[in-house]
Amino acid sequence: MATEAARRRKLSGIERLGERFAQSKPGSWFYINVAMRVDRVLLPLSRGRFSISVGQQVGMLETVGAKSGELRKTPLLFIRDANHVVLIASMGGAPRHPSWLHNIRANPRVKFVGPGGTMGDYLAREADGDERTRLWDEAVDYYAGYATYKVRAGKREIPIVVLEPA
Repeated sequence: MATEAARRRKLSGIERLGERFAQSKPGSWFYINVAMRVDRVLLPLSRGRFSISVGQQVGMLETVGAKSGELRKTPLLFIRDANHVVLIASMGGAPRHPSWLHNIRANPRVKFVGPGGTMGDYLAREADGDERTRLWDEAVDYYAGYATYKVRAGKREIPIVVLEPA
């Protein structure tokens, strides 16, 4: 787990408080059940500039439902790795994978809208091996809550999804 002193990303006091809340069980519930619904409206209205997750970069993943075939939009925290977008399928450390992961496994062609309304078509894949280890370390440095979620997830390995420009 990245300690505050060891992290490359420096947080303001408000960001530290927000991060502590987000990684708590009530905070995880809030972000999965409330904040995501607000961000589904707020992100498009602000062209990706504003999210309920203050201090975090949040974008909108657009997938095709694995069963329904319908368009699904999911606000997610992300990190960048060169020209790739990296997503962590943590679901707050829940024992099951998030539905968006099932959708990309069935239909890996996705869209992603980032801050400022930047949009792109991507091909999604799961990272493994050394790449997965490196990206996990970067993700935990960006948001320390992922380390908490890993413990909370128990035996479930939290997938790391890489979006490569299509």
